[in-house]
Amino acid sequence: MFSLFNPNISATGNALRPGILQGCYPERQNDKPVWFDKAIAGAAGLAGQAVDHRYKDFKQVIVAIHKECKLLERVDNEKLRTEIMSVSRLLHKEGLTKKLTISAFAMVREMAYRTIGMRHYDSQLIGGWIMIHGGLAEMETGEGKTLAATLAAATAGLAGIPVHIITVNDYLVNRDAAQMGPLYRALGLSVDTITEKKDSQSRRAAYAGDITYCTNKQIAFDYLRDRILLGNDNGRMRLQLEGIHSQNSRMDRVLLRGLCFAIVDEADSVLIDEARTPLIISREHDNAAEKQTYHQAMSLADQLEEKVDFIVDKIEHQVHITQQGRENLAHLTEEMTGVWTGSRRSRELASQALAAFHLYQLDKHYLVREGKVQIIDANTGRVMADRSWERGLHQMIEIKEGCEVSGRREHLARLTYQRFFRRYLRLAGMTGTACEVRSELWNVYGLRVQKVATNKPCIRKASSCRVYPDKKTKWTALIQRIQEMHRIGRPVLVGTCSVAESEHVSQLLSRIHLSHQILNARQDEDEADIIAGAGERGSITVATNMAGRGTDIPLAPGIAEIGGLHVIATERNDAKRIDRQLFGRCARQGDPGSYESLVSLEDEIIQNNTTPVFQRLLSRLLQTDYAPTHWLANQLTKLSQYKVERHHLRMRQDLLQHDEQLSTLLAFSGGGE
Repeated sequence: MFSLFNPNISATGNALRPGILQGCYPERQNDKPVWFDKAIAGAAGLAGQAVDHRYKDFKQVIVAIHKECKLLERVDNEKLRTEIMSVSRLLHKEGLTKKLTISAFAMVREMAYRTIGMRHYDSQLIGGWIMIHGGLAEMETGEGKTLAATLAAATAGLAGIPVHIITVNDYLVNRDAAQMGPLYRALGLSVDTITEKKDSQSRRAAYAGDITYCTNKQIAFDYLRDRILLGNDNGRMRLQLEGIHSQNSRMDRVLLRGLCFAIVDEADSVLIDEARTPLIISREHDNAAEKQTYHQAMSLADQLEEKVDFIVDKIEHQVHITQQGRENLAHLTEEMTGVWTGSRRSRELASQALAAFHLYQLDKHYLVREGKVQIIDANTGRVMADRSWERGLHQMIEIKEGCEVSGRREHLARLTYQRFFRRYLRLAGMTGTACEVRSELWNVYGLRVQKVATNKPCIRKASSCRVYPDKKTKWTALIQRIQEMHRIGRPVLVGTCSVAESEHVSQLLSRIHLSHQILNARQDEDEADIIAGAGERGSITVATNMAGRGTDIPLAPGIAEIGGLHVIATERNDAKRIDRQLFGRCARQGDPGSYESLVSLEDEIIQNNTTPVFQRLLSRLLQTDYAPTHWLANQLTKLSQYKVERHHLRMRQDLLQHDEQLSTLLAFSGGGE
């Protein structure tokens, strides 16, 4: 199998599991490709997007699996377990050969039917085949990716390869492990979970199992903790000798067994959207003088005037202090001591304070819960209670909201998602939306995207995007559309871009006495119950766009006959992929469903990416009957979205480049990550 970073890693023998060949903590030793390898890999990736010869025999593989399944259907449970043990021994000896993988897939499929009452569709068999070979399967939402992953995970587990199935939140970790656990255990494999509340001993035991379900944040931070423990003196031979001779071996204290094989669910969210922020382990450093400095910074920022002393760049999400602002800041701090005597540090603190005032919004970027500022994850719509902003920003937002000021965080270790996931010996993934970022997935992770056809024809209906001159008009149109759907009994899912907007829509519905459910970062613990009822007759669910991702919305009896679930997007997201994820909540597995978008020229994505003059002109035209105006407005929203996508791509590229440069400097200095 071709691999971007290490072409010598094969599918045979002990190459993907802990042991003599890979050591007791396997991972790629060099996650940074040299320029020549990168160029060759890029060319191969471009060619492979059109034709992938590794997967050209899908039909042959499916026929072979079905043939073996027919034979297994006649076998009793005891005989089937004996056959599974036999194949497992051969997988340990010979590796993931095509013949043995087909046999394993057939056995997993048959055992799934006997234990959890599910038999993999052909589309799921194809998805599993892509994943076991280190590819990324793009499967439409609702196509059963959770079940498809069991094929690759169980086959690798039977070969003795530790498998990490990585998803986006603790709810999905617990749900998927509970649903698929009986299947794994029937195959003779152990399965466990990693969640936020588990202690080190429980985590170590969970990672020691064959299949471990976990979130991207939990496993990445556990790996960083291992790196802190192992330090730079972590040669393969040294760790093995230490395990033999030392009474306090580091290998007895690490959490993971290395990075062997990962299957990433919602891969675009984890590998792309979350890759804009580095992973940092820190400890709180309480300092009264620093807290006073943050208060002073906020006071100074309050005395500076926008467009005179500073400019807010919402596209780059930065505040730029002008020359006039520098002079005014120097004047305001001339009698101050400490850090304020240095002009560079003064500007940095003032910029952070201005960002706290003008860039970070309550109920969009963060919540205040129980007197604490909690960050809202823009990619999942959920609260990240254990995360904080760096360089004093978090403390300044606490001051802004009148909360108790926490201590500054001192960095202990840092790593990007890009470099973390590239360290797996084999990386695979699945998602409903990856085609838009397939080039980046290949160039950064060596992941080739393969689109899998749906099990049943998709009959999802789309309505054209409607653009309104202002938000007030848009909200009026939204309520009218909800009422129209509600009158005929169709369930409606309304997607919004922030907690504040979801609550605004809720207030509008309450005014006209329309019963509804709201799902955002405040209700994340009730997510499963809310989503479970979103397909009932006449139900109205208002949610932030990513809330409930990965959870199916079952249709109540009779709903399919009246058109199924109707999804309404109230704003364009930062990426077309996220729009597709929202629209994919309807019309799953051959069910009917429909979606539409209602946007306005006052939406943030348009406001931040077009000129005010053009916005005013278009707003006037929208109030007329001039036909091309709506087409032009639609193109404007698409252009705005494209600009944001390009900006986020640059952010990810810059972060990775900075991280690689920092790693090189630390390597020369003898420091760790």
